[in-house]
Amino acid sequence: MIWTGRFDGDDALALRIFQKVSVEHNYNTIAANDFVLHGFAVDEGVKRNMGRPGAKDAPDIIRKNMANFPVVKPKFSLKDFGNISCTDGNLEIAQNELAEKVEIVLRKGGKSIVLGGGHEVMFAHYSGIKKAFPEKKIGIINIDAHFDNREVDPKTGANSGTGFWQIAQEGTINTLHIGIQKNSNTLQLFDTAHQFGMKYMLADEIFFENLPYIYEKLDIFFAEVDILYLTICMDVFNVAISPGVSAQAYNGIMADSAFMHFFGHILKFENLVALDIAEVNPAFDIGERTARLAAALANEWFMS
Repeated sequence: MIWTGRFDGDDALALRIFQKVSVEHNYNTIAANDFVLHGFAVDEGVKRNMGRPGAKDAPDIIRKNMANFPVVKPKFSLKDFGNISCTDGNLEIAQNELAEKVEIVLRKGGKSIVLGGGHEVMFAHYSGIKKAFPEKKIGIINIDAHFDNREVDPKTGANSGTGFWQIAQEGTINTLHIGIQKNSNTLQLFDTAHQFGMKYMLADEIFFENLPYIYEKLDIFFAEVDILYLTICMDVFNVAISPGVSAQAYNGIMADSAFMHFFGHILKFENLVALDIAEVNPAFDIGERTARLAAALANEWFMS
């Protein structure tokens, strides 16, 4: 059993997440404002991107680390629709499957949460949001060390690092990337970001005294979009707190008070409809600390 935890009773004040999860197969059960969970147990995009595979095993481990958090909202509802996998190497089919399911969730008024898997989950998740809201201006906040705006190589196809390039080919792209590392992106990738109009904040800019500037950038971005989608790549964090990733970052950001302040600000945006967490790799994790951090970040949305 994945959804198990400490049982302190059935009283509303004693409940934990595992007591409020329902494992579902029928999408007609979704009600407005339900959190609806899918696992994207896929790392084909990581393999194509020459990364270290293993992220496909993350969704259930993140679920396990989510299970014991306390429930703080009386109307909290989490519905789990299981995992999408990719056993034949056909990434595009897996991405399309997730997009179709996300579209259903959002059209029913649910809030979509996806646990990856590699960051190829982002293009799939966005595609579902676009299907659900074709006339809306969708803003994407990408908390990541990388731009993930590499051009698709026709020989290998899309991968975990091409998602934003793919979105840009469809038209205007509205993105804010937070935590970008100078030593993780070539000048060509920075140039591509500028050509596409991708807004960004470097990892060096994330510190407590700079919060007023960060809040200002976020608020300007919020005002420019109709709905918001938040995607988090766990390799943005320092290797000390996030060792279980494909691309470890010795100088990654910390989940400190500065981060939690602006992260909470993002979660309070009333039109946030979707969140995913990618690149947890259990094969390289230490004591499940990366999975635990990923679970805690998801839980912040549940509590917001």
